[in-house]
Formats: sequence, structure tokens, C-alpha cells
Amino acid sequence: MSRNPLRAALTALAALLPVLALGLALTATTPPAAAAATPVRVMPLGDSITGSPGCWRALLWNRLQSTGHTDVDFVGTLGPQGCGVPYDGDNEGHGGYLATNVANQNLLPGWLAATRPDVVLMHFGTNDVWSNIAPATILAAYSKLVDQMRAANPATTVLVAKIIPMNPASCPECGQRTVALNALIDGWAAGKTTAASPIVVVDQWTGFSTATDTYDGVHPNAAGDQKMSDRWYPALAAALGRNTPGPTTSPTGGPTSSPTVSPSPTTSPSPTTSPSPTTGPTSVPGGCTATWRIAGQWPGGFQGEVTVRNDGAAPIAGWTVRFPLTAGQRISQAWSADVTQSGTTVTGRNASWNGALAPAAQTTFGFLADGAVPSPAPAVICAAN
Repeated sequence: MSRNPLRAALTALAALLPVLALGLALTATTPPAAAAATPVRVMPLGDSITGSPGCWRALLWNRLQSTGHTDVDFVGTLGPQGCGVPYDGDNEGHGGYLATNVANQNLLPGWLAATRPDVVLMHFGTNDVWSNIAPATILAAYSKLVDQMRAANPATTVLVAKIIPMNPASCPECGQRTVALNALIDGWAAGKTTAASPIVVVDQWTGFSTATDTYDGVHPNAAGDQKMSDRWYPALAAALGRNTPGPTTSPTGGPTSSPTVSPSPTTSPSPTTSPSPTTGPTSVPGGCTATWRIAGQWPGGFQGEVTVRNDGAAPIAGWTVRFPLTAGQRISQAWSADVTQSGTTVTGRNASWNGALAPAAQTTFGFLADGAVPSPAPAVICAAN
């Protein structure tokens, strides 16, 4: 009688062995879930214009989300300060800080170690200008900060602003000091940029009015926040493409030289806050198409974007885009392409880093122009090299 329970237990165990074996087989053969895409980490770096509250960041982050750039993580050791809308508010916008002090005191390496950015948006130097620091000294600080970024991440993309104008009541000389600093930033960027870690100059100065775009001659109001967001967006969208792996990702990113220097009006009115995109015709010689879009406009000028797409079945090594501007418009600045204008014909050629496009891949370049928005939109012709 005492052996019957043992026999029953052994019989039950034998029945369970096939089930256990099947479970082990399924565990061994079921592939792991695909890892989520790693977001591109973007650090907004600067002073109170960036961080207190710096609501251009809220506008920029939400525009990225609405245009499909959802794998983005704004990073910084400081958190958001309101702005009235949900957004990723992490930043390094330290009110009252000087770029020269941050460099001399080696404050940036700690922030970098804590946040590990892939892209840095740097609007820095306003307090240095106010303190009458020489432009060459400010640029030397820029160089040290970039070196520290590259020491933390050799592939950092750095978007450096020509800072917005200044006209505070207590510093009548600040306006011209800002002009002097901004005039040197293009040349500094051209000498400091590398293929692995490009520096892209983003002109936040041109068309920004201290009278209509700030509340105190220094800090942006709602119109100024919108304008700053509009200027950051195309350069950041291109940088996100450069930092996002994958065969279908647009191979965009920062150029290997600084953009064309733009003229510097001091009182241009604010652009409209919600420009309507305009798409022009496309052409397909050689397997590529090009689409025109208006990204912003204001009295006397506009911002345009051209998206180039490889619609062929084979990769292309480069591309050239042409379109007419027949009503006296003139290109004043461009990024992510080598853009020239001869009379009424504008020609855009790929940069060294965004010419090769796999089938179905695309890239975007942008520009600023003086004059009225073309109506109807010009015919855009794209030719693959």
C-alpha cells in the first residue's frame, strides 16, 4: 500500500515531461522582441533666452512631434519652466551665465556626462556681449565648448546660433556688439567644423526685431519664440536625419562648411506664426523628384524648403535641383546644400554628406530669401548625378 502513492507521483511526472520539453523548446526558439528605436538626444544650451522659460523650445518640440520626428529626447540637467503646453522641457539654459565662464570653469563636461547629447542647439553669448567681452574671446569659448562636446561624443552635431539682436535700455552699445560677434561666427564655424562633427550656423539674427519680437529688448516674446522655433526647425530636422540610423532614414545632417552669410537687417517685421506650406511641381529626370515648400514668411522675405527624393530603383550618388525666382527674389542664406543664384535661376547641389540616396530615401535643404513668396510656386527640376 505504501508504494501506490509513489507510483502515482511518478506517473504524473512522466505525463508532465513532454509539456515541459515543449515549453523549453518554445522559449529557445521564440525570437526576442525588437528593441525600441533609440531617440536622438538634443541638448538646448545657453542662457535665459534658452531656459527662462525659453518657450521656443516648446514650440520646436511640438512641431517636431507633429511632423513625424517622434524619436527625439530633449535633454539637460534643468527642467521645464511652464509655457502652457505639454512638451519635453529638459535643457541647459542657465539664466545669467556667460559662455566664457562656462568654458573657463569647465561646467559643460558634467552636463554632458549626465545627458549624453547627440545634437546641441547653442544660443550662447548674450551675457558675454552685455559684459563687453571681446568677440574673439567669446569664439575661443565656443571652440572650447565644442571640443568638450566632441570629447564626450565625437559625432556630436552642433547647431550654433547667430544670437538674436539686443537693445536693452541699460546697454545702448549692445546692439553693435551683437553685430560684431555675429559677423565672425560663419568664419569660426567653417574653421571648426568636421565631417564627423559638423557645425551648422543657424541665423537667429536676421529679421528678428527687438521692438516687436522681445518684451525688454533682449528676451523673446511670443512672436520671438515662434521666430526662433522656425529658424531652428529645418537645421534640427536635418541633424535628426543624420543621427537616426536605418535604410529608410533621410541621410541628412550638418554641412561641412558654414552656410552662406546673410544680410543683417535690424528691424524686419516678424514672420507669420502659422505659414501655409506651398508645394510646387516636381520633375523626375534621372530618378529624383524635388518638392517645394514655404516654411515661413514675413513682409519682405520668406523661408523655403526643398525635399529631394530618390524615386528610382537604384541608388543615386548626388543630385542637383534648379528652380526660377522671377520676381526679383534673392537667396540670402541656405543650409544642407550648396545653393547659388544666377539671375533668376537658383541651383542647389547636394552637400558632401547628403548626396547619396538609396531608393525611396530623401533629404531636405532650406533657404531664406528676400522678396515676395512666389505665386504660383516655381517648377522645381531635380537631376540625379
